[in-house]
Order: sequence, then structure tokens, then C-alpha cells
Amino acid sequence: MKSIGLIIGSNRPNRIAIKIAKWIDENFDSSSLELEMIDLKKINLPFLDEPEIPAKSNYQQEHTIKWAKEINSLDGIIILYPQYNWGYPAVLKNALDYLYDEWRGKPVSTIVYGSHGGFQAQIALDLVLKGLHMNTLNSNISLSINADAFNVDTDLEKYRFNLETVTHEFENILN
Repeated sequence: MKSIGLIIGSNRPNRIAIKIAKWIDENFDSSSLELEMIDLKKINLPFLDEPEIPAKSNYQQEHTIKWAKEINSLDGIIILYPQYNWGYPAVLKNALDYLYDEWRGKPVSTIVYGSHGGFQAQIALDLVLKGLHMNTLNSNISLSINADAFNVDTDLEKYRFNLETVTHEFENILN
């Protein structure tokens, strides 16, 4: 069975990312793919502290070595993240910047959320994913949600088809 990592790219104390991630997990329907939650809040990487650039893969810090092994063990990635001030969270940028070769060629889909869907954050993240030479899927989801009145059942149900499309694209690429 192939493994897809669902990277939760928010570390705020009162984040709705966990509710969205649980909905994704419950609705990620595949007989050939397994979804693995990766919460950057729990990973808790310090700001990039490697002495050399990640492209050299000469990791010295134990947390970097562990992070590299985690990403290498995955067959694909889904990145779930909010839009912050037309960008994406620093915790996500930091986690991406720690590694280089581990991301290369890895299929990736993104799920961004915000009150207007997060398209500005998507543009910013797309540039980084291209720079890391990831294989960006055609299926990416933009969730328009009102954080103050967020209800998982009603607000996310309309995106079920989009999640099915992401799942099918991963199945086609990996199987």
C-alpha cells in the first residue's frame, strides 16, 4: 500500500486545520492508498538550524535526519494550510526549507483554506513547490470558509468531489 502524508501546515493553538484534516482523513477513500497525518505543530522543527544548505543533504541535526526519513518514507504529499496575509504559515515554509532532495519528484496536492479560498497563498506556495522540483498534481483544493462560524459537516461536504478527484489522481500516478 502506498503512503500519502497529510502535512498540517498550521501550528496556531486554536486552529481549524485539525478539524479539516480529520474530515480529509475520514473521506480519503482509497483501497490502495494510506493517509498519514503529519502535524507540524507536533514535529516542532526549530527555525532552520543546519550548518549547510539542504541541497547538500549533509544533515547534522537529529530532528532534520528524522524529518528527512519521514518524508522519504512517503509516496506522496498533501499539504493542508491556511492563508495568512496573502501567504502561507512560517511553520510550513520552515518545514519545506529543511529538506531538498527528499521533496524532488514527490507528487503533491495542496488544500488551502481561507475566507476567500486562499488563492494568494496558493500562488506563493506553488513557486516554492516548483523550486523544490515536486510533482504538483492538477487536483488542488481551495476551501472558502468562515472561521468564526466553521462547521465541518456543512462547510466541507461541498468539497467531497474535489477530495475524490485528488484521491483518484494519486491512485493513477502511484499505482
